[in-house]
Amino acid sequence: MITEIDIHLPLRKAAKEQARRKAVAQQLGISPHRVLAMRLLKDSIDARRRPICRQLRLLVGVDEQLPPAELPRRDYAPVPSGARTVIIVGSGPGGLFAALRCLELGLRPVVLERGRDVFARSLDLQPLHAGAYVTEESNYCFGEGGAGTFSDGKLFTRATKRGPVMEVYGTFVAHGASPDILTDAQPHLGSDKLPDIIKAMRHSIIAAGGEVHFSTRVDGLLRSADGKRLRGVRSADGREWVGHAVILATGHSARDVYRMLHAEGLTLEQKTFAVGVRIEHPQALIDTAQYHLRPGEARPEELPAARYTLATNIDDRGVHSFCMCPGGHIVPAATANDEVVVNGMSLSARDSYWANSGFVVTVKPEDTAACAAEHGVLAGLAWQKQLEIATAQAGGGQLRAPAQRAVDFLAGRVSATLPQSSYEPGLTSHDLHALLPDFVSRRMREGLQFFNRKLRGFAGEDALLIGCETRTSSPLRIPRDPATLQHVDLPGLFPCGEGAGYAGGIVSAALDGRRCAEAVAQC
Repeated sequence: MITEIDIHLPLRKAAKEQARRKAVAQQLGISPHRVLAMRLLKDSIDARRRPICRQLRLLVGVDEQLPPAELPRRDYAPVPSGARTVIIVGSGPGGLFAALRCLELGLRPVVLERGRDVFARSLDLQPLHAGAYVTEESNYCFGEGGAGTFSDGKLFTRATKRGPVMEVYGTFVAHGASPDILTDAQPHLGSDKLPDIIKAMRHSIIAAGGEVHFSTRVDGLLRSADGKRLRGVRSADGREWVGHAVILATGHSARDVYRMLHAEGLTLEQKTFAVGVRIEHPQALIDTAQYHLRPGEARPEELPAARYTLATNIDDRGVHSFCMCPGGHIVPAATANDEVVVNGMSLSARDSYWANSGFVVTVKPEDTAACAAEHGVLAGLAWQKQLEIATAQAGGGQLRAPAQRAVDFLAGRVSATLPQSSYEPGLTSHDLHALLPDFVSRRMREGLQFFNRKLRGFAGEDALLIGCETRTSSPLRIPRDPATLQHVDLPGLFPCGEGAGYAGGIVSAALDGRRCAEAVAQC
């Protein structure tokens, strides 16, 4: 008999095969000797109370062995002669997974990326951390792999109804990710591991007959003679790229792409997004709160750095944590030299002294009405940009970020001193109430107090607020037909992923990229 069994075991026992076999046998009411094989399917931590346990889902062979486990492979057949070409703009998860799915469907992907390859891109981040300058086409948002490459690589998603999540995980494993992501309840790749994974994906695309072009920023659309269908795109260097269809997967920070579409007369829609700050704590504080440790007690080595998810509604707006990075760092994520934007990341070991998370408030289209007279549907972009410029000015230059202790933010005073931070360009003490719009700062104040009751120390002496987190998602949606996934005004254009307003992270963007490739194959 082969069956699935869920068991709970204390931390130190959970790793021992004998303890697992005994727990399985006890649950089945059989002798442990009859449990001939076990394979881990899911591993999660139950830290709701002490003692902390691991909850394991196992595939169990009773009186028989299990069939051999097969790890995912990356076999892509060569593109057939005469295959239709699909132009894919952007090489984030939406674009890369669209390209790989095109190969599986016998289509020829041609990927155009405005930034540089992932390893050249890592060099372009060095001036950012030194507080020198932003390389505006190659940074934390632009370049091979997209914004997620250097942002922890979290794969946990609630988008299970959007497509085959495990196939996405399997594709990552086939390209070098740890097989642990297939069983971890909250998997992540790590910003140190992702570059090699992304490079392997690019090699798969090219080896099968696709193309990947860097430093190729798209700034124009090519239409059919009657203007009713998209036949390709033009890049800033004057080259034209023609294909059967165009998948637009440019991410939430490609503001010039939104302006281009608007200038072309294509419909765009405003949508909600969120802004706020990064909140940073010592990781030990989060460990103590989440794992119910005694003051000064070290986190058991069997446990990963603790994480949290916090959310509430204040008045009519969501207030929530965003992209929590245990054992992580806060990084400069600006895409232009007149702005400051902060984001978070962590390496695969998640072993930094600090933990950080976005701490943000929902922004609705009506909140950006002051920009509407001049910018119309692009009002959210303009509002977002204004806040980023103001943040740079409050920081005082050289990519320094304005910051305030949480206790001082609650008390309405400028911090006399700031604790050490992972943000390398440096911090400037500043009153964040004076920087953030009142409807944001007021709800942040209430949110801090509410979350502090949920997670002890969240708003305490060691909590630091660093401004501003503005790129949680795009302020715009590029509307598409729900059946064909093509733009409502222009057949042949397939808006895709987070920048188009149809995803909210690596996995959901990857799933949307796959869906768009499948829709292209049907048109």
